[in-house]
Amino acid sequence: MPSELPRPEGVIFDLDGTLVDTVQKRIDGWVEALADAGIKASPSQIAPLIGMDGKRLAREVARDAGRSLSEDETEAIDHAAGEAFDRRNDEPEPLPGVAEVLAAIRMVGAKWLIATSSRAAQVRGSVAALGLDDEPEIVDGSHVEHAKPAPDLLLLAAERMGVPPERCWAIGDSTWDARASVAAGMTSVCVMAGSAVTVGDLLAAGAAVVVPTLADLAGLVQEASASTSGAG
Repeated sequence: MPSELPRPEGVIFDLDGTLVDTVQKRIDGWVEALADAGIKASPSQIAPLIGMDGKRLAREVARDAGRSLSEDETEAIDHAAGEAFDRRNDEPEPLPGVAEVLAAIRMVGAKWLIATSSRAAQVRGSVAALGLDDEPEIVDGSHVEHAKPAPDLLLLAAERMGVPPERCWAIGDSTWDARASVAAGMTSVCVMAGSAVTVGDLLAAGAAVVVPTLADLAGLVQEASASTSGAG
């Protein structure tokens, strides 16, 4: 329930599948890159893995196919998947409710930024699609040694905002987002609109609450903030 959630002083957004509708393009890009490397993978196999570190994804799928990848092979597949995604992501679409949730965050006086496991070169088009007046602060996979589901990315994001982790909400669409949030000691809130997994998957991974859209998240931010203020 909103009344049980802490007031968000910092909000950390995942990008793909959370703010922009790009998950299917990510899936298709991975299927292509893996196939080019001689590793057969289905979209349904890749879908639950979207959101984790790319090199880990490549290693896990290869292992399931009976192959062990060298570091160079892993890097090459990760890079190829990024290029395959870029070719598909020529007209990224923001998910519904971006303006509403950012307005709600401003209204309650919280800070926010984007934390994505993707590399900087892969996110420019998606961020531009959000149509924001100012360039948002972004923490990407190149800034940390371990990407999601490790907490490193989210902890760095909290540090950049100057907000303690326990006062942050981490917003995502994948089980890896939820697991990273829990590991970082943050409140995990997941949004279904662009997700490739189920509500049950997200709750099992540690999400405190799952909402249908970013517009619903806007209401949650306002309710949790009002409830906490009232309690004080």
